[in-house]
Amino acid sequence: MGGGSEIHFDVLIIGAGMAGASVAWRLAPDARVAVVEMEDQPGYHTTGRSAAIFTEIYGPPVMRALTSLSRHFLENPPVGFADAPLLSPRGILTFAADSQRAKLDQMFRTYGSVPGIRKVDHTEIKALVPLLRDDAAACGLLEEHARDIDVDALHQGFLRGMRKHGGAVLTGMEVTRIERTGSLWALRTTDGVITAPIVVNAAGAWADHIAAMAGAATVGIVPKRRTVVIVEPPAGVDAKAWPAVGDVDDTFYLKPESGRFLLSPADETPSAACDAQPEELDVATCIDRVEKAFDFKIRRVENGWAGLRSFVADQAPVCGFDPQRNGFFWLAGQGGYGIQSAPALSHLAANLIRGDGMPPGFAVRGVARDAVSPDRFETHSPAG
Repeated sequence: MGGGSEIHFDVLIIGAGMAGASVAWRLAPDARVAVVEMEDQPGYHTTGRSAAIFTEIYGPPVMRALTSLSRHFLENPPVGFADAPLLSPRGILTFAADSQRAKLDQMFRTYGSVPGIRKVDHTEIKALVPLLRDDAAACGLLEEHARDIDVDALHQGFLRGMRKHGGAVLTGMEVTRIERTGSLWALRTTDGVITAPIVVNAAGAWADHIAAMAGAATVGIVPKRRTVVIVEPPAGVDAKAWPAVGDVDDTFYLKPESGRFLLSPADETPSAACDAQPEELDVATCIDRVEKAFDFKIRRVENGWAGLRSFVADQAPVCGFDPQRNGFFWLAGQGGYGIQSAPALSHLAANLIRGDGMPPGFAVRGVARDAVSPDRFETHSPAG
């Protein structure tokens, strides 16, 4: 595109992270689709920094339902979608001290019907994760069917598939103005003007900013920083078969990752939409929490990063056409659940964009249209 050019599409998607890439893949076979990304590479912010794991006991009910509905796709992706499996065995162990048994029992009552969830005693915990301290881990829950997700393979599969069907990914193109003229939206960008009757707001932490540019009502997107560090395990410890490990209070987690330990203090610090960076205090807090629960000392942090996970007040996604701005579609607010729920959420979004309604089986599994619609934000006034 040149600076003065104008190109028309059927659907314009703002944001090339997992949300934008997945819905583009769904729509591209039947529509001329373009994904507009301000960074030079897709998934630079949240998607590219995710340490995602597939778990069916994480998040509010609608997110857990969307995750469960995504399992079949992740276990059986279309032929040619990826060169290797998208999921690999991992499991998740949630442990509790003796004084926290009541909280762990409540967790089991909430999630005990999920396949593969079972209680484990101290003896089994020590067999699974020998370095957990005796006083920290008296009992636990094991989610045996939790899996590691190959985030890059999933993301690239969506992008590759949408390009195969003629979709375009326009990187390094910041949206500077959004206008509605007649039946078309016009995105004025740093590289020209793009038009389409439908715009999909998949801008993650910037979703409310994009809405304001379009004259739509904001929905209260709050980006929250999550910190991750990589450390070396103790000498002689082979942890590749360990489950991911977290405490019942959700104050940290540890996951084996390519011969190293991936750690996080499970922080959710409100942030402006930005290129998030780790804070020294969060890194120190993470190390302290891990060392109190595990019998080893962390000598050095090999690497660290931070990403933004974007939430609305009820932590459910925002998926649907804006009630006041014709052709403006929301796909935002996925929080920390956007990777594992992307196959199902993109299916829902694509159906709504095409006017096909709820996909079969979604309502039965607990995904109600009202629970994800932007219509539910009655208190928000038009922005800008």
